[in-house]
Amino acid sequence: MKLPTAGLLIIEERKLLLAYSRNKQCFYLPGGKIDTGETVAKALCREIAEEMNVTISEYELNFYTHISAPAYGEENGIIMEQDCFFLHRNIIPQPSAEIGELKYFSLIEYLSEINRAPGAVMILQRLKNEGLID
Repeated sequence: MKLPTAGLLIIEERKLLLAYSRNKQCFYLPGGKIDTGETVAKALCREIAEEMNVTISEYELNFYTHISAPAYGEENGIIMEQDCFFLHRNIIPQPSAEIGELKYFSLIEYLSEINRAPGAVMILQRLKNEGLID
């Protein structure tokens, strides 16, 4: 089964912003599931408003890549299909809803976490390989 999602990429000081889900006890990309009838960009804007108290416009998003990975915290066999977008402007995110914390990670810092979402590892590795993060 496939789970369509959207994720936001914000890099500061060569580290990627990740959100800690209280429900899943893991850091992952800010964003989430796409509701029926929503575009990917509209879903991402809605999720960012809910998770980080930040209003963004779909016109501010720049598509970066698509990843497929086992969905962390879901039943075995569910594959997360995630479109990832950059937002190239400064924001001041504040955790809300199910988000307990927002934190910037290098790849090595994330790999030292006890719980790791496969999709977050995948995007961190790609960003590092492209020289965008440490």
